[in-house]
Amino acid sequence: MAKPQEENTRTRNEVTDADVEQAVMQHATLVKRIAFHLKARLPASVQTEDLYQAGMIGLIEAVRNYDRSLGAKFETYAGIRIRGSMLDELRRSDWAPKSVHRRARELAQAIHVVENRTGRDARDSEVAEQMGVSLEEYNHVLQDSSTCIMSMEQLGIDKDEFVEGMMDLVSDPIKSQQNDDFKESLMRAIAGLPERERMIVTLYYDSELNLREIGSVIGVTESRVSQLLNQAHARLRSRLTEWVT
Repeated sequence: MAKPQEENTRTRNEVTDADVEQAVMQHATLVKRIAFHLKARLPASVQTEDLYQAGMIGLIEAVRNYDRSLGAKFETYAGIRIRGSMLDELRRSDWAPKSVHRRARELAQAIHVVENRTGRDARDSEVAEQMGVSLEEYNHVLQDSSTCIMSMEQLGIDKDEFVEGMMDLVSDPIKSQQNDDFKESLMRAIAGLPERERMIVTLYYDSELNLREIGSVIGVTESRVSQLLNQAHARLRSRLTEWVT
């Protein structure tokens, strides 16, 4: 007696090794792109190959867990998983000293105090004065704060984290509403950035240009772009205090 045909048919969410292999070949360039984009703002001690390997794990997890019935495109879902896997690897490595995170919080707090007092965008000199440091030391703090990129990723300064139909939030209406509220707060905060900082944030996170490319677009050096991006991060953090843990 022949076996029922359904016994030889894969279920909708079942994934074979061949499926995984095909996805790895098809989307390896996506993993590389995310790895290089993330590496551009990390210390030299962080190896691109380590990010790539972590990202491949995220890609495989995405293949095995993706459910197209929930509405998100695979590339969108995979991008979230890939970047999340890379960030998990960075957190496990714990390469950012606690003092750097502390100074980043102090920077954001100083901006918050100055802007509340003046009712306008805080100037570098005002923030440095509030922190009790020289402009030179303030610039060092800005540069060092680039190692706190994970905090900004957690805040969501990355459109992939907040795309429509984000898979991890679909089944939880409360989290979904919180996500919507945060997106609205984030968009307002970005819109309120000084024009040049807003442009850099948009080019870096939306257009996914690297620092050198952004410098060419706006006519400044790569190091100045890095400084302005870090400053935008600090300003956003100061304006999103209710979302920062």
